[in-house]
Amino acid sequence: MAFLVAGTLRVASQMADTWESLGRKGKYSMQGPRVALLLSSPEVSASTVTVLEGVFRTLGFDSCQRREASVQGFQWELVRFREQLDAHGGPVGCAFVALVAPSQQLRQPQQLVQELSRCGALYGCPKVFLLLSSSPGAASKPRAFLTSLGELCGHCPHWSLLQLLTEVFCRTAEESSGAASCLVLRSSLRGALCLGDVEPWGPEPEPSPSAQYDLSGAQAALLLAVIQGRPGAQHDVEALRGLCQALGFETTLKMDPLAQAFQEEMAKFREQLDARRVPVSCALVALMAHGGPQGQLLGADGQEVQPEVLVQELSRCGALVGRPKIFLLQACRGGHRDAGMGPTALPWFWRWLRAPPATPSQADVIQIYADVQGSFPRGPIPGSSDQADILMVYAAAEGCVAYRDEKGSDFIQTLVEVLRADPRRDLLELMTEVNRQVCELEVLGPDCDERRKACLEIRSSLRRRLCLHS
Repeated sequence: MAFLVAGTLRVASQMADTWESLGRKGKYSMQGPRVALLLSSPEVSASTVTVLEGVFRTLGFDSCQRREASVQGFQWELVRFREQLDAHGGPVGCAFVALVAPSQQLRQPQQLVQELSRCGALYGCPKVFLLLSSSPGAASKPRAFLTSLGELCGHCPHWSLLQLLTEVFCRTAEESSGAASCLVLRSSLRGALCLGDVEPWGPEPEPSPSAQYDLSGAQAALLLAVIQGRPGAQHDVEALRGLCQALGFETTLKMDPLAQAFQEEMAKFREQLDARRVPVSCALVALMAHGGPQGQLLGADGQEVQPEVLVQELSRCGALVGRPKIFLLQACRGGHRDAGMGPTALPWFWRWLRAPPATPSQADVIQIYADVQGSFPRGPIPGSSDQADILMVYAAAEGCVAYRDEKGSDFIQTLVEVLRADPRRDLLELMTEVNRQVCELEVLGPDCDERRKACLEIRSSLRRRLCLHS
């Protein structure tokens, strides 16, 4: 009994410290051991595995397991890994899982991500997934990515993982012999994740001017909002339009567009940008509407439009080649209402320990795709030119409800507040802070009296830091 109580108190202590650090500094405290798992299919070359193991050591992951299995066996290996962590008897600071397989075989990695998210030892802790293609034609790019990541972690230990990845994305693109190249990350982190073996509250690095997008040219925004049948949506429109104007965006607003009008307005927006005589530095598109069961947007006529089609339309804009394109999507992506995850114990016990509230079940995960095809269902292929320099922020995780009331949505209202407070910070870092605040909120679902949680999803192929206000 004494051992059980001691273990429970340790978990509660780590939870409280993590919660305090995220609230106080917006950074993960990283207390507890760092564990890594390398899953590779038999076709993977030994040199790729060697480079990857070196990256793990550089990042401070002393405990690294390597297992070889078919792609179909990855799920079982992750089950074993999760059970091993839960049986450890103590909290884990961070988990890093690398999945290496031939191109096009890792098409649906979300089941693997969800498996590790069920790990009790990793509750509230960051989980990093690295998905690498081992196809012969793409072998050099993952190795270049890994080498750059290892070097930067050694030279810039105070940098957050998002800062490191942005720099790595830039370097990898520059080393691709002029070919359009991009790597993609998918994040629900709630704070800065510093993997360097340093004290986490060190000074922030000063980025060089060349590491940032040049926003000296014109900036344009397109807001497409369905207000009809969406109480509170008008407040989101007003708040977002005011923010865009404060940041210097030339803003176009279209209310209650039909499904066909979504596509027409996006095409018109692209044509106007291409027709401009002055350079365009950045484009922002906000899509606000009801969502379908598979993540579709619903126009004012109730008809569906795929958001990926709108993204591809703007990606064809010649004036925006190499320029950042921001998409904000305030819409449901399914009908699941997340009750969140919390410690498995009696509620009064955790209240007595003053444990933090439940965390959204999809939070604290970052996935990094290096030349892995099919990682974005129904969307552009990572590695292709039309996927580069894009930041997409969803108000809800895949399959989940996006919440809104008569005052507006949690996502848009929090985003406007955070960006107005500190517009000079890197936009990826600001979006992570928005996610932290949204994850702390609790809402009452219309279907019951139980509290529900929400979590953003951030997808980025940005290759430089993006600061909207110089």
